[in-house]
Amino acid sequence: MTDTASHRPPASAIALASALQELARTDRLLLALDFDGTLAPFVDVTRGARALPESKAALDRLEHLPDTWVAYVSGRPLSSLETVTEADEDALLVGSHGVEIRFGRDGVSLDLDAREQDTLARLGAALQALVDDIPDTKLETKPVGFGVHYRRVSAGRGPEVVARAREAAAAVSDELTIRDGKDIIEFSIRGADKGDGVERLREYTHATAVLFAGDDVTDEDGFAVLHPERGDVGIKVGAGETAAQYRVADERAIATLLGLLAQAREAHLKSSTD
Repeated sequence: MTDTASHRPPASAIALASALQELARTDRLLLALDFDGTLAPFVDVTRGARALPESKAALDRLEHLPDTWVAYVSGRPLSSLETVTEADEDALLVGSHGVEIRFGRDGVSLDLDAREQDTLARLGAALQALVDDIPDTKLETKPVGFGVHYRRVSAGRGPEVVARAREAAAAVSDELTIRDGKDIIEFSIRGADKGDGVERLREYTHATAVLFAGDDVTDEDGFAVLHPERGDVGIKVGAGETAAQYRVADERAIATLLGLLAQAREAHLKSSTD
């Protein structure tokens, strides 16, 4: 989480609706959206996550509009993100917290050197040993690192899992990028964040305004690169400290807002061509 984050009270529905109406009128609109906990409810089997039907329908409407782009920005590996978003070949995807970026049909090569490959292998072995020793934890393999999930461990053991994971990783390397998320701690051999991903998407699409929405502490990097004075809108989903201008309760609230934005964007584009 960035140092600029602060606790903000929920913005009124009227203020948020007004911001979306203004956003709908921008020349080139980019929606950069976290997936788990923002568009899709959390599930125990991560590959089974899907966006709420209402969100999917609104995003389908938006991505088919002129000068409008929909991108998914996630900590998931790109291959997993492709599956759960049901993305087509033209989709804009940011995986692994900005390490992997797919601009439509063009992929991004990681090109790990021998030293990075060795560190990655040793890190995986150390964290796998930890997971094998703690029931109900799970190791997720990512392109440049690993995530230790502890959602299902007994109550109160989360801090122990985090401490032991940090200790195991530190024995491998002191140059790792470490991120704490919701019931997961991640270790990467390369540094990048969702803010980097949002900025690269902005540059690629030449967006004049960006909507970024997310629910986790790792999404604060995305909020940090927004420019509200230029029309950008940041929406925090759920509780917790945030640098976002607005806050909503859950994934269903996001689905409702996306529907309103799609309607407003369609109306604006229609009026501008009449």
